Amino acid sequence: MDLLFSNDRKGEYPESWYAATGMELPSFKALRGDVRADVCIVGGGYTGLSAALHMAEAGLSVVLLEAHRVGFGASGRNGGQLGSGQRVDQLSLEEMLGAEDARKYWVLGEEAKDLVRDLVARHGIDCHLKPGVAWCGSRPAEVAHLHEYAAHMQDRYGYEIEALDAEGFREVCPSDDYCGGVIDWGSAHLHPLRLAQGLARAAEAAGARICERSHVTGIEDGAEVVVRTGEGIVRAGHLVLAANGYLGPLQPQVARRVMPINNFIAATEPLGERTGEVLRKDIAVADSRHVVNYFRLSHDGRLLFGGGESYGYRFPRDLKAKVRAPMLEIFPSLRDVRLDYAWGGTLAITMKRLPHLARLGENVISASGYSGHGVGTAVHAGRLLAETVRGQSEGFDAMAALPTPPFPGGPALRTPLLTLAMTWFALRDRIGL
Repeated sequence: MDLLFSNDRKGEYPESWYAATGMELPSFKALRGDVRADVCIVGGGYTGLSAALHMAEAGLSVVLLEAHRVGFGASGRNGGQLGSGQRVDQLSLEEMLGAEDARKYWVLGEEAKDLVRDLVARHGIDCHLKPGVAWCGSRPAEVAHLHEYAAHMQDRYGYEIEALDAEGFREVCPSDDYCGGVIDWGSAHLHPLRLAQGLARAAEAAGARICERSHVTGIEDGAEVVVRTGEGIVRAGHLVLAANGYLGPLQPQVARRVMPINNFIAATEPLGERTGEVLRKDIAVADSRHVVNYFRLSHDGRLLFGGGESYGYRFPRDLKAKVRAPMLEIFPSLRDVRLDYAWGGTLAITMKRLPHLARLGENVISASGYSGHGVGTAVHAGRLLAETVRGQSEGFDAMAALPTPPFPGGPALRTPLLTLAMTWFALRDRIGL
C-alpha cells in the first residue's frame, strides 16, 4: 500500500484547520511530456521547496514533482514549532558525538532557525511567525532535568532558556498536569502550511517549475537521471529526493533508515475568553511524555492540540476521539468544547532521531527523517542540497555524517518492533515511570 494514497483524496489537502486558513494558491500544472532540467526534485514539502528556491536563485533550471499539492505532507500538517538545535538535545548529542561535534550541530541548528526567519521576512510570507516554545514536565524529576538543561545551555553555549517552577509555569499554562518547565524564547511557532505555500510562491518567482499532481512512478539512474510520472518524464543532471516519509519503494536504501509514522492534531472551536484555561502567553508547548503532547493557540483563538501516534498505513477512523483523549488529560475543563477539525499526518523518524542526509549515487542526493523537528531542519536541508549540487557540500557532508543506523529487520519488521516499543513507553507514561 502506498502512503501517498492511503488516507487522503488524490491531489487535495486534508480537511485541516491549516488548509482552511492557508493561502489562496492556485494549483501548479501537472507534468506533461518530456522535459529536461539541471535538477529534478521529488517532493514538494519544505525540503524540496527550499532546495528549488535556492537552486533557482543560483541560476539552475529546476523541475519539482509533487504527487498532490505543495505542503501536502508533514510540511503542511505539523505542530508548527520551529525548534532550536537538533531533534536530539545537546546533552544527548555531547554524549553521543563528543562536545566539539555537538557544538557544530548546535550551530547548524541555529542556522536553520535563522534561515526560516530570513526567508519569511525576505519573501513576505504571512505565516504568523511568533517567538516562544516551552517544554514542561508532569513529574518533578522531569522538571529538574529541564532546569539542568537550561543551566547547561547557558553555561556551555551562552544560550538562555527561561526556567519556571510549578507556580511560574501555571502562570503560562494553567494545566494541573504540569509542575514546571522551561521556555525557549529563541524558538518560534508558525502556520506550517502557509510557510510551505510561501516557499512555493518564492521558488516559482525565482524560476523553478513546480508540477503538482505529478506522482513519480519510476526512477532510472545514470549520467542523466530519468524520472517518470504517469504523464511525463524529466531528464536531469541531478536528482534530489525530498519525499521524507512518503519516499517508500522509490529508494529502499533510505527506507531502511527512515520510517514513516502517523501523528494527529485537532483544532477546537474558537475559545474566546476561555483561552486563559489553556495558555496565558502566545507560545507553543510540548511536554516530556514519550508520546509527546504539543499545543498552541491559533491566530483565531483555537487550541491546536497534537497527541497520539500510530504506526500502520491507515489513520484511525475517528480522529477527533484519537486526539480528544490526550487533550482532556491535560485540559479536563475543555470537555464541553467542540472540535471543529482533526487531521492526521505522516512524518518520518530515524532510529536515533537525527536527520538522514545521504549521497545515493554520483548525482543523486536525499534528505529526510527529521523526526518531528522538520520545520527548521527541513528548510535548512533544502539549502544544503542546493549547495551540494553546486559543488559546495561542507554543510551537507556534516549532516550526512550523523549516525542513522537501519531499523532492525529493515522495512518488514521495523513497524511491529516500533509499535511494541512505543506501547511500552506509553504504558510508562500512564503509570508514572
